[in-house]
Amino acid sequence: MLRGLTRAGLGNVGSAEQFIALASKYGFQSVDIDVAGLVDGRGVDGAAELLRSHGLVIGSIGLPVQWRTTEEEFRSGLPTLMKNAALAQQLGCTSSTTYILPSTDEPAAPFMAAAIRRLRLCAQIYGAYGIRLGLEFVGPHHLRTRWKNPFIWTMADTLDMIEAIGEPNVGLLLDCYHWYTNGLGTEHITRLRAEQIVHVHLNDAPNVPVHEALDNGRLLTGEGVIDLVGFLKALKQTGYTGSASQEVLTQQPPQEPAEELLARTKEQYDRLFAAAGIE
Repeated sequence: MLRGLTRAGLGNVGSAEQFIALASKYGFQSVDIDVAGLVDGRGVDGAAELLRSHGLVIGSIGLPVQWRTTEEEFRSGLPTLMKNAALAQQLGCTSSTTYILPSTDEPAAPFMAAAIRRLRLCAQIYGAYGIRLGLEFVGPHHLRTRWKNPFIWTMADTLDMIEAIGEPNVGLLLDCYHWYTNGLGTEHITRLRAEQIVHVHLNDAPNVPVHEALDNGRLLTGEGVIDLVGFLKALKQTGYTGSASQEVLTQQPPQEPAEELLARTKEQYDRLFAAAGIE
């Protein structure tokens, strides 16, 4: 399993080159990054060399289409999707992710039908480039009623949606915060097969009742109350070997220097991975 980073919750980590250098300095092995921005100005070969020279790979890229709104907006993003897929393939990246909000202002049934059709098309495009698509269920209780109509927020419902999409390269983005706010146990992870997990996010939760945990109220990995050792042990048991990338969403930008946050994150990753028996 690779130790990964996103930019979220680290403050000002600078340009893509600075972010990559910092990730390498603190012992991380992958970065979730904007692939078009990484290539811009340095080309594919330059981007590949930047990653190689720092001993890093790309953990995942974002899905660059708006699949939640109108058909016109969705279709307008498909050229960018194909361009980014080609760049990702050239840089050795094999995963892309998107999140599913637990409520919507749209009528739920037609929204689900459109989501399945659109995400199936995205998966088919990605499949031509050897890229997998990870869908993230979102667990915090306050978002379940944020919009008019309830949608899906459980792992089981997301797996059903993946089955309905019906493409072999679609699986889960498993975020420990959403696992925690759904009240799931390690047994829900160990039932998964490794190929059902496309990508993983790590972070932590404050010591408040689970139903009060806010999506943008997260803590640095290992500094809260989530059973991250159990989470990682269960992931290991599935055989998952991809990236476990820290993603910390907060209401306000952190006040600490980025390097201090990275040092704390490295310390916690070292502790948690060792306790989980992951080298």
